[in-house]
Amino acid sequence: MRDAILVLNAGSSSIKFSLFADADGTLGLQCGGQIEGLYTAPRFLARDARGATLSEKRWGEGERLGHEGALLHLREFLRGELADFRLSGIGHRVVHGGLEFTRPVRLSAEVLAALEKFIPLAPLHQPHNLAPIRMLLEGAPEVAQVACFDTSFHRSNPELAQRFAIPAELHDAGVRRYGFHGLSYEYIASVLSQHDPAAAAGRTVVLHLGNGASMCALDGGKSVASTMGFTAVDGLPMGTRCGAIDPGVLLYLMDERGMDARAIEKLIYQQSGLLGVSGISSDMRTLLASDEPRARLAVDLYLYRIRRELGSLAAALGGLDAIVFTAGIGENSAAIRARVLADADWLGIKPSARANAKGGPRISAARSRVSAWAIPTNEELMIARQTRRVLAAS
Repeated sequence: MRDAILVLNAGSSSIKFSLFADADGTLGLQCGGQIEGLYTAPRFLARDARGATLSEKRWGEGERLGHEGALLHLREFLRGELADFRLSGIGHRVVHGGLEFTRPVRLSAEVLAALEKFIPLAPLHQPHNLAPIRMLLEGAPEVAQVACFDTSFHRSNPELAQRFAIPAELHDAGVRRYGFHGLSYEYIASVLSQHDPAAAAGRTVVLHLGNGASMCALDGGKSVASTMGFTAVDGLPMGTRCGAIDPGVLLYLMDERGMDARAIEKLIYQQSGLLGVSGISSDMRTLLASDEPRARLAVDLYLYRIRRELGSLAAALGGLDAIVFTAGIGENSAAIRARVLADADWLGIKPSARANAKGGPRISAARSRVSAWAIPTNEELMIARQTRRVLAAS
């Protein structure tokens, strides 16, 4: 009987899952899907590795399934999918590992308690990441669980890249740049040599452009700088997150607008970014298709910030050998890639319009001094790999 690893990525209103089977050391996707709308109008959808629908269910409007109900439904579905497999463990995406967790770790009540201390550092992600872990520790303690962190990959950043210009006591207490989307960047670093060995060994900037967006500078496959900092709201404008903002703006909102911490939190995490600027949508596809001036403004601002951050990260690397686009927008929007590449002409990138329109993987011309790529990320597979490695060492 082959081993299988279940990967869970729990959010505030959804649980995404992937089931991987181990065949002669290679992890292959068996099925995946999600349960969304956990507290409004729940919907379950599961597909096999080829994209065919395996199971689908909808609950009534206003019916609250919650995380616990979602896990129960998922367990029933997986009974059939696991008939020929042994579930060796469950890997979880956990956004924040702080300074303590620099690599994936097997979960226990003690580890869970330590991870709960990081909730203030990722208030919109961490509590939901930890919810199914807690439920499974209590309800199925015999199942091995592993936490895989979005921050761990960036622990290779030099000390200078992690520091804010604040008193040393605060830095030592953990107020520093952590960086996020590490699972995505680690996956790209692991496969880049298959596309461009020189880039994998050299200086590369990866653009993880999705509803959450960031950029990371890799030197020899290791993270040396990232646009995200203490929290996942820093850096680029995102779907609903503002990205980098002068801290004085937040003081102004408190003093002049009477906003408290929770109101400001809602503003910078849920009401800003593409949605806030456009007033229309947080979805890049909608904005690109719109003739509204504010939609164009939101896209222009997004691209302007990418251009500035690309220059900053190239400077941090001391040069540039390649750039890689990944995640939802990065992988699928030829229009956004084309504009980023045009803005990067000064760095020595010569795009191939034809290759970009086809989606790559290489989207730069043969004569381009700096190569450009569009490579799909696979955070779920990275979690499965890390989980298998931890369990093998246990």
